[in-house]
Amino acid sequence: MYNEIAKLVMYRDFNPDSVINRLSEIIHDFDLKADEKENLVTRIYVEIRKLLEISTDFGFNRNLWQDYLSFLLITNENPFSLTCEKVGSNGGSVVNFAINDFKIFAKLFTYDFSTLERELSIDCFSTITSYQSIDKKEQMYNRNVSLKVRSLSDSINSVVTGEDSLDEKAKKIFDIVTLFYKKYGVGMFGLNRAFRIRHDQGEEIEYLPINNTDSVMLDDLVGYEIQKKKLRDNTEAFVKGKRANNCLLFGDSGTGKSTSIKAIINEYYDDGLRMIEIYKHQMRDLNSVIAHIKNRNYKFIIYMDDLSFEDSEIEYKYLKAVIEGGLESRPDNVLIYATSNRRHLIQETWKDNNDMELDKHHSDTMQEKLSLVNRFGITIGFIKPNQKDFFNIVTELAARHPEIKMDEEKLKQEATKWEISHGGFSGRTAQQFIDYILGNIEQYKEC
Repeated sequence: MYNEIAKLVMYRDFNPDSVINRLSEIIHDFDLKADEKENLVTRIYVEIRKLLEISTDFGFNRNLWQDYLSFLLITNENPFSLTCEKVGSNGGSVVNFAINDFKIFAKLFTYDFSTLERELSIDCFSTITSYQSIDKKEQMYNRNVSLKVRSLSDSINSVVTGEDSLDEKAKKIFDIVTLFYKKYGVGMFGLNRAFRIRHDQGEEIEYLPINNTDSVMLDDLVGYEIQKKKLRDNTEAFVKGKRANNCLLFGDSGTGKSTSIKAIINEYYDDGLRMIEIYKHQMRDLNSVIAHIKNRNYKFIIYMDDLSFEDSEIEYKYLKAVIEGGLESRPDNVLIYATSNRRHLIQETWKDNNDMELDKHHSDTMQEKLSLVNRFGITIGFIKPNQKDFFNIVTELAARHPEIKMDEEKLKQEATKWEISHGGFSGRTAQQFIDYILGNIEQYKEC
């Protein structure tokens, strides 16, 4: 294994502490008798533990070794895989290097650990190559990741266990993997739908997948049909490569602004839409984030939730420059969607409206602040529902749960009691009321 991995060309940049690198070193030491058996066993168990942790995080099953190798192929961003993501397999000399690498992966897929197990009196490799995972509702991995990895693993396994020559197997793996790259992409953006960023001082920006995103869809949001249509139309134009606008969703809290954004990423993920959530204090990183994603074969929404600025804050200037106004134009594959409880995003003070303000450039200052909202091509207002609309939301949400047997009048009475002490009329209050009913369903069986 050690010598084979050393021959990789396109797929050689594994983390030095990765399971594949450490296992290859262990097997190399075993072959050379360069370490004591007890130490080898201990080192193997350390890597098996890592593999089990990865398998739990990403939902591997059956043959964890093959799933892990498939995961490496899916996540390895190299010149070959990135090119395939954008244009597919496009010929050229690099194809020969890739096929050579796939020969090595074919060997790794069917690597025989039996000699190692026999000599060291262990059976852990037999266990991980015939593994039965426990399916748990609380598992936090993105199910899309699990399904894609396991599907690719099964496809490659069907090739490597066939009767073809090694050269033919490598060519078939080449076709399978390049088709995967073209369809889904490569790396974290190919596997996950949403991300946060982390940027510690002196470090590169790190993209952290959000694996437990809500499964909500736009149709789950009751009412606000005009608002949902505006958001859907703009997003559909964007993912189809047409002209689209940055969006600001503003209005009362609890009316579904953030829910609508979450629904968008669920509805258009299969069309190549990805989302990166950025907080206000991270706006200095906007240019770096855009530079990193502008050449990828995805459409990216940079999402800013509950966006607002106090009078003394200047981060809004970074956002203004990125949206429109900097020397470098915004890439066609990037939009900014934001939600805010404020129509104008930046807090106004009594000084802003004081006719006696002595600053002769006061109007210029105000225009600079208010111009930020004008850089969002689409602004969509979400206002609190009136009592009638609130009851309609409650009734429709209750109808989605047959276990709620309460008649409509009683439902309205209880909803009124709830909203008085829980924030007034809003979609959020209605949902919280229904959740309370479901959590205490025994109390309402006779209603």
